[in-house]
Amino acid sequence: MLLLGGTAEGRELAVRLRGVPHLRVVTSLAGRLEDSQPPPGELRSGGFGGVDGLAAWLRASAPVLVVDATHPFAAQISANALAASELTRAPLLRLQRPGWTANVGDRWLRVPSLAAAADLLPTVGRRPLLTTGRRDLSAFTAHPVCSLIDLFARCVEPPQSPLPARTTVLLARGPYPLAGERALLRELGIDVLVTKDSGGEATRPKLDAARELGVPVVMVDRPPSLAPVSASSVDEAEGWVRARLAAR
Repeated sequence: MLLLGGTAEGRELAVRLRGVPHLRVVTSLAGRLEDSQPPPGELRSGGFGGVDGLAAWLRASAPVLVVDATHPFAAQISANALAASELTRAPLLRLQRPGWTANVGDRWLRVPSLAAAADLLPTVGRRPLLTTGRRDLSAFTAHPVCSLIDLFARCVEPPQSPLPARTTVLLARGPYPLAGERALLRELGIDVLVTKDSGGEATRPKLDAARELGVPVVMVDRPPSLAPVSASSVDEAEGWVRARLAAR
């Protein structure tokens, strides 16, 4: 089975499938970040070379199943996985955790894209905390108005390109406890939080802290999943895999 990983759900699925008779799980990681807890089983790192490259790999390796457990915003690899699975007729499951739901007291402003978030941001606050990832910083730093305000960007790894003088990079790797998130927003005087609707509990504390402090959140909606079969939990995904194997 080919498991397109990089998420906690993907790793948990690999753990659960360890030891299943006659099943060899190959987890593919993009290789952009060092994984401190690599999943069990066989690993491969790096891209496939687009749809054609992935389809060629599927034809050569002939996996009985493909599970796409990449990040909810990894739209390109998910699109490639869908196209390649259709070309090779490899059964595909999209494992994607649910998005976040606003609670009473949350002040969320939903936008369809990073560009829309950058357009809206200067009208909401002047000291934003960006938690959208280092690869998406240019949507804000290159914006003619956003570049004139103080931007605080939290990233796991340093950005690869130089940033404007008014951009401060905060290097940190989660988990991010609520007390720390609350303190960070206060110490920096953050008046708006910008994030992507990634879902999950690991990074939710920043939303809880924002609600407590009355800080509005610009929430970038995730791209829609086009996969014909999907699972919203590891339990569902494991059940699908085991059912497909039993039916063979």
